[in-house]
Amino acid sequence: MDFKDYYVSLGVSPDADEKTIKKAYQKLAKKYHPDVNPGDKAAEAKFKESTEAYQAISDPEKRQKYDELRQDYQAWQNRGGRGEYDYGRWQTHPGGRGGSNQTHTMSPEEFAEMFGGSGRSGGFSDMGGDEYSDFFSTLFGGAGGQAQGFGGSSVRRRARVGQDLEVEVQVTLEEIYNGTTRIIRVGEKQIEAKIPKGVRTGSKVRIAGQGGPGVSGGAAGNLYLNITVSSHARFVRDGDDLKVDLPIDFYRAVLGGEVSVRTFGGEVLLKIPPLSQSGKKFRLRGKGMPNLEKPLQHGDLLAELSIILPEGMSEQEITTLRELAEQRGITEKITGK
Repeated sequence: MDFKDYYVSLGVSPDADEKTIKKAYQKLAKKYHPDVNPGDKAAEAKFKESTEAYQAISDPEKRQKYDELRQDYQAWQNRGGRGEYDYGRWQTHPGGRGGSNQTHTMSPEEFAEMFGGSGRSGGFSDMGGDEYSDFFSTLFGGAGGQAQGFGGSSVRRRARVGQDLEVEVQVTLEEIYNGTTRIIRVGEKQIEAKIPKGVRTGSKVRIAGQGGPGVSGGAAGNLYLNITVSSHARFVRDGDDLKVDLPIDFYRAVLGGEVSVRTFGGEVLLKIPPLSQSGKKFRLRGKGMPNLEKPLQHGDLLAELSIILPEGMSEQEITTLRELAEQRGITEKITGK
């Protein structure tokens, strides 16, 4: 939904007094009125724009609310204007909080006084269709789906779906293995949003009906969670598979044995065959991440061996290794003899 600067629409400064605003509107309305410009869609659009602006800032209560929104919107723009501006807290709820839920009605006497008894029927009721913008309707609402035109005539507005909203959410790899929740604040309400298993960075999770309120009885919009999965200290994700570096000592690599591998689903014993080289890979099936579309199915865990020297080797152990190296003719290469 686009922000509308009603002061720009009327060509007045934000500190203009009531008389100046009224005079500016009179000038624009006389110039662009449909009776003066029959069939001119551009003039009709300008007339609607100026009339909407006048309806908003000629009423002190509406003007105060609009000025507060305008100041907040400009501050948001100065901070970089990232994402979508949240109009939620400015929303008028019919019959509830948020200010008046009916637009100002200009009587025939007011209209005649403003335009010098020109006889024009002025107002949105002449033009039909969707008269007030989403921006105006969001701020000031309507009465049962109707807005009052000049002279007190009613104009029925079409119900509109509320604005979709987006929120950035960061989760850990552990959280999305099991699925998690986040408390999200939307305007004045808080919702508990469920984040399914297996989501990835770039995934969008749709929370139906939790976006901006609808207009004139329309359904609420949706809330979208833009997911970012933070990196993990041990595991690297590759689709639904996980990769992990598995360090083992020299003796186990030579002689074989079992090592414990920690997964998100618990500890798993992995059998290492004798004479395993560093870089050898083992696939633990079903120990990876859950699939987003089929959460009962899991990818695999790929464990890659890296051989490390045992700590605190004794002189006897080192001597034995040296003797073994001499038997294989390795000592000369090591010492350079």
